[in-house]
Amino acid sequence: MAELNMGDFVSKAVRDMKPSGIRKFFDLIDGRKDIISLGVGEPDFATPKLVRDACITALEKGRTSYTPNSGLPELREGIAEYQHAEFKVQYEPGNEVLVTVGSSEAIDLALRAIVTPGDEILIPTPCYISYSPITHLGGGVPVAVETLAADGFKLKAELLAKALTPRSKVLMLCYPNNPTGAVMSYEDWLPIAKLVQEHNLVVIADEIYADLTYDRKHVSFASLPGMKDRTILVGGFSKSFAMTGWRVGYACGHRELIGAMLKIHQYTVMCAPILGQIAAIESLRNGREEKDFMVESYSQRRKVIVKGLQEIGLPCHEPLGAFYAFPSIAHTGLTSEQFAQRLLSEAKVVAVPGDVFGQGGEGFLRCSYATSLSKINEALERMGQFLRTL
Repeated sequence: MAELNMGDFVSKAVRDMKPSGIRKFFDLIDGRKDIISLGVGEPDFATPKLVRDACITALEKGRTSYTPNSGLPELREGIAEYQHAEFKVQYEPGNEVLVTVGSSEAIDLALRAIVTPGDEILIPTPCYISYSPITHLGGGVPVAVETLAADGFKLKAELLAKALTPRSKVLMLCYPNNPTGAVMSYEDWLPIAKLVQEHNLVVIADEIYADLTYDRKHVSFASLPGMKDRTILVGGFSKSFAMTGWRVGYACGHRELIGAMLKIHQYTVMCAPILGQIAAIESLRNGREEKDFMVESYSQRRKVIVKGLQEIGLPCHEPLGAFYAFPSIAHTGLTSEQFAQRLLSEAKVVAVPGDVFGQGGEGFLRCSYATSLSKINEALERMGQFLRTL
């Protein structure tokens, strides 16, 4: 009898999937106190105390049950109110808002609900690392759309137009952008919206960093004329409300699209955790002042890290959103992977090589400034010393 190889039972799509390039570096530093991490995109703030207290009270009252599949009604109402008040997009809480297990589940649900095998998914790059793998899992074909440092990594209509084919179905957006910190203005969006309409595309707009913008207000793609019904807007509480571990995200969109996503959601996870939903409700009701304080702190750190990177010889465009700087390391002669590996081993600083974020990321390094100013300054000092040894 042939030796049993359990790997033979793993699907080809999963077997061919590369492990997360971000997680790879995060795992290298687990438990090490001598390393400064500018790697993982996670706030260094704890969830505000008033939010934690609301959950403790709910737990003491025995609120440990399932919720409706689409989420607690008061949370869906709060999300709809928030989107309307902050970003001028109006949704019906009853059938146009779905609460998910983090924004990552919302993106996965959106793609699975829309994509049929062979559909092309247009993905501006550099981009968040999960878009292409989950596109593959759904049978779709990821198509990279280049964005350039010279344009501040904004999506340009002429480059999007070059990538369009008769099989194009979905445009995936991530603005404010991870990893580049790029943002799009209303004027930037208009030619993109025109192409979306002309080519009958559906848009998945990952706006998890919508609250984290500096010097200007975020413009939701769904707020553009004619774009609301074509757009699945994805948001969440992880980044701006410091709630990464609570795993609460959401999707807003046309009731037919949200209804299709709900079908998958109810058969897979059933509902987001009730305590996470309670935390999200409290954040929307009473946590906005704390959120604004955190955003201001990120803005101060952003100025320090960009100035510091430039002073040590790493050219860096000004990020206007999220909490990442994306300096160029191309002039060092090292690849992004080589630079990041040596920076870790020789300077004890973790940053993520730009190539893990797809086409256009090679030659760059993602540095998260969601950490304290003291650690940012120490990391910059170490990086400067490292560069002088090259």
